[in-house]
Amino acid sequence: MRGTVTAVSSNGEYSFTKPTRESITLLAGLGVEGDVHEGTTVKHRSRVAQDPTRPNLRQVHLIHEELFEEVARAGFEVRPGDLGENITTRGLDLLGLPTGTLLHIGAEAVVEVTGLRNPCVQIDAFQEGLLKQVVGRDEDGNLVRKAGIMSVVRRGGVVRPGDTITVKLPAEPHRPLERV
Repeated sequence: MRGTVTAVSSNGEYSFTKPTRESITLLAGLGVEGDVHEGTTVKHRSRVAQDPTRPNLRQVHLIHEELFEEVARAGFEVRPGDLGENITTRGLDLLGLPTGTLLHIGAEAVVEVTGLRNPCVQIDAFQEGLLKQVVGRDEDGNLVRKAGIMSVVRRGGVVRPGDTITVKLPAEPHRPLERV
């Protein structure tokens, strides 16, 4: 399985969106250099309030560009970085990957998939009604989160638009992604 990086984003200040960049640098065990979520312990405000000593399983947020096309059909305009992701991808079923999948990005970087992003009401503050587009139900009534996946950096490196993403699945049995 292979995909492509279509955009990279980071922000050193808390805000919902992140500006796109020419490149980002992933730091092993920390996340995106200079990003507000960089670190070994949780950085998301709600998680810090609960327990600031918990490990940061949300160092790098990836989202599939195909989601932007899906929400556009419902009348929403979303561009790379708008939903706070660090890496926008194309050509990979991110949501279908199992926990522990390794994504080799570009020449050096490797991230390990830890789980699903849990979309929050801030998405509706960004664009009213968008939350319903990125959270839904499957045919069995189970909650489906579509706002991307979270990961931790196993090997650092520079990531740029156009970089190839190669998937290495973990040993079976595979564990489905859960929210982190």
